[in-house]
Amino acid sequence: MVHFVRRIAFLPKARTFATAVEAGGISSLVAERQAVVEHAKATASLWKKISIYVCIPALVLSTANAYRLMKEHSKHEIHPEDVPNYSYLRIRSKPFFWGNGDHTLFHNPAVNK
Repeated sequence: MVHFVRRIAFLPKARTFATAVEAGGISSLVAERQAVVEHAKATASLWKKISIYVCIPALVLSTANAYRLMKEHSKHEIHPEDVPNYSYLRIRSKPFFWGNGDHTLFHNPAVNK
């Protein structure tokens, strides 16, 4: 242990010449990081432009097309005929305890009869 402590005492106290600086004064690591930052800015700008000028118009056009097709289809839609009032439909052994007793809890007068 003493040998280890003695050895540490002779080590330099500062990391000199840890990175080599090129002639321009910028190390290769800093230049690489700047290149990554520039690439990130360019890529973000590209995807922002793609989102604004391609995706949003494509969504608007596809929505308009779907709406047009739906309107065209609804003109030709065959509406189902009314179901006859068969004796085995809507059998009530006792009335429901809400409303008039004949309709279910989720009865919709516009859809159900």
